[in-house]
Amino acid sequence: MKNAIRYSIIPKDLGGHLFAVSLTIPEPDEGGQVLALPAWIPGSYMIREFARNIVQISAKANGKSVPLEKLSKDCWMMPPVDGVLTVEYEVYAWDLSVRAAHLDQSHGFFNGTSVFLRALGHEELPHIVDIERMEGSTCKNWRVATSLPEHKAKRYGFGSYIAANYDELIDHPVEMGEFALATFKAHGVPHDVVVTGVVPNLDLDRLCTDLKKICESQIAFFEPKTKRAPMDRYVFMTMAVGDGYGGLEHRASTALICLRNDLPSKGDAPDAMSDGYRSYLGLCSHEYFHTWNVKRIKPAVFAPYDYQNETYTPLLWLFEGFTSYYDDLVLVRAGIISETAYFDLLAKTINSVLRGNGRFKQSVADSSFDAWVKYYRRDENTPNAVVSYYTKGSLVALALDLTLRAKTDGKKSLDDLMQALWQRYGKDFYTEGHEQHGVFEEEIEALAEEICGAKLGKFFDTYVRGTEDIPLAKLLADFGIGYQDERAKHKPSLEVQLASSGSDCKLATVFEGGAAHKAGLSGGDLLIAIDGLRVAAGGSNVAALLARYKVGSKVELHVFRRDELLKFNVVLGSDETPAVKLSLLEPGKKKAKKEFLLRPSAL
Repeated sequence: MKNAIRYSIIPKDLGGHLFAVSLTIPEPDEGGQVLALPAWIPGSYMIREFARNIVQISAKANGKSVPLEKLSKDCWMMPPVDGVLTVEYEVYAWDLSVRAAHLDQSHGFFNGTSVFLRALGHEELPHIVDIERMEGSTCKNWRVATSLPEHKAKRYGFGSYIAANYDELIDHPVEMGEFALATFKAHGVPHDVVVTGVVPNLDLDRLCTDLKKICESQIAFFEPKTKRAPMDRYVFMTMAVGDGYGGLEHRASTALICLRNDLPSKGDAPDAMSDGYRSYLGLCSHEYFHTWNVKRIKPAVFAPYDYQNETYTPLLWLFEGFTSYYDDLVLVRAGIISETAYFDLLAKTINSVLRGNGRFKQSVADSSFDAWVKYYRRDENTPNAVVSYYTKGSLVALALDLTLRAKTDGKKSLDDLMQALWQRYGKDFYTEGHEQHGVFEEEIEALAEEICGAKLGKFFDTYVRGTEDIPLAKLLADFGIGYQDERAKHKPSLEVQLASSGSDCKLATVFEGGAAHKAGLSGGDLLIAIDGLRVAAGGSNVAALLARYKVGSKVELHVFRRDELLKFNVVLGSDETPAVKLSLLEPGKKKAKKEFLLRPSAL
């Protein structure tokens, strides 16, 4: 491949957390070559300024140094040169997350958006990367895990890998180190499970068994006839840590972080399902569902991505919210969790949405659009001002699912909408020669109306573009599911959210209109005492201190705001923490229980 763009990357300095990267451009632009490093990573909608981690950079051609002119925070330009242009640079990698790059003596991890400069004008050429082993005993047993197709490397080995273009190159994260590895097949497609980090007695067999159920369920969901996966191979990459949680989707892999204790142990009972392991499987299900929904079915503005700038879309409620709806639904459909456990998870989501007044101020469409400046920049006022397109978006999915079923007498559902989106927009997205295009906002509503044969403008105006609460109690009751909100209004409350701050108790959020807000307290205040009695770290004794009072009682609070001791008199409010519980109603009039939970269409 004579004209291919070529990279090499090597873990140069483990203690200094530095990757050394080389970029070779065989035929640089005649007018001068421009390079750019992405400012954000698809799937995480915030400008992250990855270029700040380039600590030094130089260029040469024909054995001579080539000057670089920095055009902006993440762009460089070189003058015209004859022959091959080579750029060498170092990247600081000390972000232990799924979004960037991390390197130390235990492992190396990187996303292409953090380490691979983009040669503008050459993005559609093949891109080859040589992942090199660092010399020395520390790395002698390291292997490489990635879904990038091998070029001359052997699978799990150091060597060269290849991508058809830059967009593909940066969509396959890389893990290197000593890791646990297992493989299973889902409808014939190999799936690797890679776990990095210390996890004593890890039960990889259990993990593969459960992930296989999830993957086969989702493959059959989108392709019920062919059961054909959209990738030739898939890799689950998990970093197990003492404190951390998250995931990021890619076209043929996902990068995950979880607590090591969330992963199954060989000593567990065969049917044991801890909350942590259930959450981890839900995370895996979520990121795997993205293989279809956002990696191939995309908002129109993501086809193609603009890697240097914010790319606004009002559709994250569908691409993240609907994925959040299906992640747990898949678990119950695949037989991993019970219906009762599923109802508990759904109730937890409902309660989280109902807790904040932000849902009355921001629609899920606006929340999607403003993700770049609000959702990913959370502060003490976020619950009062912002609604999550993840959680409320999942409730919109639930409501639309029930609405479609109701309007078609159970013949159609949200599953039909997702399958139609897949067939029209996603199935051929990466097919060679196929024109890539995404979906526009109005096309979602039109397709839903086409499926159910009725107008849905009021639904979208009210719950997607509007801020009204979704009438879930009625919708669920029509399908044989009871909805009870058992919030303890008789209990006195400061109406705040507490958190630990060292050995202190911090008011993480002061809920708008609540007792603390009315008295003048603010998010970030350190709560010291209630009526002269000391408050423990994290507020662990606050409930006990308040239990001696009634709603409407007046208490004296001492707080530190910055370094100033302040006193407030607070009239205790009632505990307005939502406590929704869902349950199956007595069988009889409605039969939709199993239609709703277990099957993609009516019985």
